[in-house]
Amino acid sequence: MNEPYGPEAPRPISSTSPGIMKMFMGFLTVFIVAQTIGTVLFCLYLHMKMDKMEEVFSLNEDYIFLKKVQKCQTAEGQKSTLLDCEKIIKGFQNIQCKDRPLKEQPKFEMQRGPEYHDHPHLTHKNETSVAAEKREPVAVHLAGQQSNKAGSVLEWKETMYGPTNSLISNKEGKLKVEETGLYYIYSQVSFCTREVSLAPFTLYIYLHIPKEEDRLLLKGQKTQSTLKSLCELQSIRVGGIFNLQEDDMVFVNVTDSTKVKYSHGSTYFGIFKLQ
Repeated sequence: MNEPYGPEAPRPISSTSPGIMKMFMGFLTVFIVAQTIGTVLFCLYLHMKMDKMEEVFSLNEDYIFLKKVQKCQTAEGQKSTLLDCEKIIKGFQNIQCKDRPLKEQPKFEMQRGPEYHDHPHLTHKNETSVAAEKREPVAVHLAGQQSNKAGSVLEWKETMYGPTNSLISNKEGKLKVEETGLYYIYSQVSFCTREVSLAPFTLYIYLHIPKEEDRLLLKGQKTQSTLKSLCELQSIRVGGIFNLQEDDMVFVNVTDSTKVKYSHGSTYFGIFKLQ
């Protein structure tokens, strides 16, 4: 018998199992985490690489600078118009000054080639500046010292805070300079008057030159007054700028040294070099 033909029944749609979905989500999570970690590691590597490149560039610049310094030490480099050797050497010396204390700095001196005399100012300028920085001021400040010796030339002694220098010596009240230059000379003398005197009290600063007559440099006067029998303390101060030669001597003279007062800060004598 012929069976009647009918349409094929539709197959049921298969649904994804929960186990497969969990595996897929787990794989996706692991992939995202791995990608994130990989990205972070790559950024760190790239950053380290850039730092390394910067260091290489810096070393390369330092190497080029040192090559320029080395070339400026030769006669050929000094003649080159492409190199400013004076500026390069000055920059190298500034680096040395920053890296080390002044007392520990090695003195940098260019090698003297056959053509050194064409550029003598490069080392002479450096030596002069270093000597000026290390040199102490040429100055002396002394306090009055009472003396039993007869005479009106005052004598002096060193103070705790007053400057002293080996280029200015003190001998029997006379300050002797060991170096020619422009000096400022000053002095103050305090005195006490107990009786009325018509003659003023006078302070002199003299220049003493061996085998010549003393020359007056400065002079100050003040009228001597008194209040009954009491001592009236008075002061005279003078100062000026003078050119002194090596071995010149200066000293202070007064009209009556017995009236001079030597209390702290009242009577002093000083000199310092300006240039």
